[in-house]
Amino acid sequence: MSLEGALQGFVAAARSVGLNYAFVLDPMERAAFVRGLGVTLQLCIAVIPGSLAAGVAIAALLTSRRRWLAWPARAFVEVTRSTPTLVQLYCAFLVLNMLITQAAQPHGAVNPLTPFVWVFIVISLHKGAFHAEALRAGIEAVPAATLEAARSLGFSRALRLWRVELPLAVRFALPALVNNLVDLVKMTAVASAIAVGDVTYESIMIWTNRDNVLELLLLVRAWFGLLTWDVSAAGRWLEQRLRMPGYGQ
Repeated sequence: MSLEGALQGFVAAARSVGLNYAFVLDPMERAAFVRGLGVTLQLCIAVIPGSLAAGVAIAALLTSRRRWLAWPARAFVEVTRSTPTLVQLYCAFLVLNMLITQAAQPHGAVNPLTPFVWVFIVISLHKGAFHAEALRAGIEAVPAATLEAARSLGFSRALRLWRVELPLAVRFALPALVNNLVDLVKMTAVASAIAVGDVTYESIMIWTNRDNVLELLLLVRAWFGLLTWDVSAAGRWLEQRLRMPGYGQ
């Protein structure tokens, strides 16, 4: 059976239960929806490591003994956690992006920061603040005896952080980190607010022309459900893989 035949059969079967998926028979709308699925996947692939890297950096600053590093990091975390992601995205894209564009125009330059990049930056930093708090708690949970052993081996503060505290903190904080990543996947839907062509944005464009909001939302929900399930499954695998039974007891 050809693709078109299979799609026609799917549309007919869906229509028999009261669902209108006729848009999949339109090549342009179908291509737009598939492209939106890909953009959402690209966002997740980019933002997951980006947020983790931001979380590690912020956690290192939070646990620093230098107040001039720890205090700004604490202020950033508090402000970030108390502000909606969408508001942060609007502030970044509608204010900072405009200022960068205005600064670049007199020199004949082009603003290199696309809407996709702004979504990456905002979500990475926003979720990085939550990762940082989970990692900070993990660092503080490292037994004092372990740190004393590292000091006796001549490890510097930075070396203890990267070779001892952080690897153990990741294991302690892994359930919280996975939960944050699951929330991060769902958070990528805010990209549609600044016209990034993710699955949510493309669905809005399609249902604007067709009366099939419910049908598209079911597909969007299924796609995010699949992505979050993958992240959860990977997290459970890592928890088993990195488990240290009895450590610290």
